[in-house]
Amino acid sequence: MSMITASAWVPRGQAAAFPTKYDVDETELARISKLAKLHLADAEEDLDEARNGRINPEHNENSSENDEDEDVQMTLPQKYAGSKLHPTIPSCALIHSLRDADDDLKEYDLDNYDTDAAPNDGETMAMFGNARSLAYHQSNAEDPYITMQENEEEDEEREDLQVLASDNMVIAAKVEDEVAHLEIYVYEDEVDNLYVHHDIMLPAIPLCVEWLDLPIGKGTADINSKGNFVAVGTFDPDIELWDLDTIDSMYPNAILGQGGEEAKPEAGDEKKKKKRKKSKKANDDYHVDAVLSLAANRQHRNLLASSSADKTVKLWDLTTQKCAKSYSRHTDK
Repeated sequence: MSMITASAWVPRGQAAAFPTKYDVDETELARISKLAKLHLADAEEDLDEARNGRINPEHNENSSENDEDEDVQMTLPQKYAGSKLHPTIPSCALIHSLRDADDDLKEYDLDNYDTDAAPNDGETMAMFGNARSLAYHQSNAEDPYITMQENEEEDEEREDLQVLASDNMVIAAKVEDEVAHLEIYVYEDEVDNLYVHHDIMLPAIPLCVEWLDLPIGKGTADINSKGNFVAVGTFDPDIELWDLDTIDSMYPNAILGQGGEEAKPEAGDEKKKKKRKKSKKANDDYHVDAVLSLAANRQHRNLLASSSADKTVKLWDLTTQKCAKSYSRHTDK
């Protein structure tokens, strides 16, 4: 199954001409390590709940495994007991036939099949016996067999990722074979060409996307600076914010919701936050159900509105990445 669940335009000229590769420094590594631990803890909790909530079907599997073990450990008289050859033990003819089969196998010396033969006349054998004759070049530029140098490869890749000022960019939230991701399309107007520039993997099925022009994450956001970001709402209660000018990102730049709060746990507060995560009661700080729609304020660029299946509408301050106001006047989704 392949389905596009949401889409959004990126204004022409807002994307960076040359997107940057995802760079993992010490600060970024510490941040994504916390996020990875949280995702792992959630997966372990879900697995424990699934194990405790279902009926244990291991009885039949254990019984079949026990039968196999018993068959393997069965002695020769037990294995052939009750056969036509003899009611309790195998016949002498059967024993002789088994011995003849063993004699035939001895001819092939299967016990020493994997043993390496010793070298003759004291010769030594190595995996790379001709390593001394191999030429080594400190730089690829000195190797005559390398025709395409590193700089040429980087320039070619950089040219492939270039986004012209005349190009149009479209964000498409897609589900394909139960895999959720964002596909960033570029449409070249001059040659009438539409292609996927890069994609972003998502943790859940996306329901809504909204383009943002305010830089978010990795430091304090400057209200006067420009960026190329997207907010994504999924079946999860958290809102993820991704940088569209960064290629091969593993984790979002910021998360609006409880997941973002837990990514920076305070000392001695981890147990408290893990207990709160199990609660599905609507509150004024974050959503507790799927995010259904998103809307950015073009006049006040640091504000983002979101609606959720928890029957609340929240107004987020992107500079602090916290909920500024929560509205609970709705009685249905």
